[in-house]
Amino acid sequence: MEKLLKYCLSFLLLTSLSCKNKNFDEIPFEERKLIAKQLWDSENSKHGFDHIFQGTPKAMTLLDNIIALDSTHAKALREISVPFLKRGIPHEWKLRFDKAVAHDPATWVPMRGYLYLSFYRDYEKAIADFNASDTITPYLDYPQGHSVDFWRGIAYLGAKDYDNSIAYWDKHITKETEDSGEDWVELEAFLYRGIAYFESGNTKKANENFDKVIQYFTSSADAKYYKAQLLLNEGHKKAALNMIEDAIVDFNKGYYNNRAYVETLRQIYLLDLEELKSKIIASN
Repeated sequence: MEKLLKYCLSFLLLTSLSCKNKNFDEIPFEERKLIAKQLWDSENSKHGFDHIFQGTPKAMTLLDNIIALDSTHAKALREISVPFLKRGIPHEWKLRFDKAVAHDPATWVPMRGYLYLSFYRDYEKAIADFNASDTITPYLDYPQGHSVDFWRGIAYLGAKDYDNSIAYWDKHITKETEDSGEDWVELEAFLYRGIAYFESGNTKKANENFDKVIQYFTSSADAKYYKAQLLLNEGHKKAALNMIEDAIVDFNKGYYNNRAYVETLRQIYLLDLEELKSKIIASN
C-alpha cells in the first residue's frame, strides 16, 4: 500500500497525468486526503494554479486528480469551477462551485454572492448569499477585498432599491472611516452612493458624493460624467462642458471604474461621454 501511495503521488506531481485508473477506493480516505493536500500545496507553492495557465488540460487534469482523491477539497472544487465561469458556462460553474460551498460555506458563500452579482447580475441571489454570510461567520466578510456591505450596496443599486443601497453604503463608509479614516474609503463607495442618490433624485447628496471622489482622487471620469449632468440640469452649460471635457481626458488616461473579466455596474464608456458632450453643446 505504501508503495502504491508513493508511486501515485510521484506520478501526479511529476507528470500531472490522470491517475483516475488507480483504484482510490482501496486507499483509506484520510490517506487520500493527505495526498490531495500535498498535491494542492505543491502547486500553490509555485504561485498557484495560474502558473500552469488556468483552464488548460494540465491544470484541469491536476485538479481532477485532487478531487478524485478528496471529493471534499473545497479549494480545488472552487478552482476547477473558475474556467467555466469565465467562459460563460454557468451550469458547469455552479455545479462545481456549489460543492465548494457545501464543504466550506464560510469561505465560499460570500464569494458566490460576489460572482452572482458581478458575472450574472442576479441581485436576489447575491444579496441572499451576503446576508447568509452574516450568520455563517461571526465577523464581517470581505470577498474580493471589499466588505459584504460594499457588495450589498452595489446589489441593491442594481435592483434599484435605492434606500437599501444608500443604507449599506452609509454603513460601509462609516465603518471604514472609523477603522482607517475617510481618505482610506474606496472611491467606488462614494461613487456608487452618489449614483444611488442621483438615480433617486437627490441631486444635493449626489453632488456631495461625487465631490468626495474628486477630492480624494482628482481624476475620475465617472464622477465628472455625473457632475456634468447635474450642472447641465441646473443650467450651468459652460461648467458642464468643461466638466465633461475633463471626464473625457480622465477616461482616455484609464481613470474610470472598471474590473477585469466583468463589466462593472453602471460602467461608463467613451461613447457615453461623447454623447453627453454633444448634448451639452446642442443645448447652447
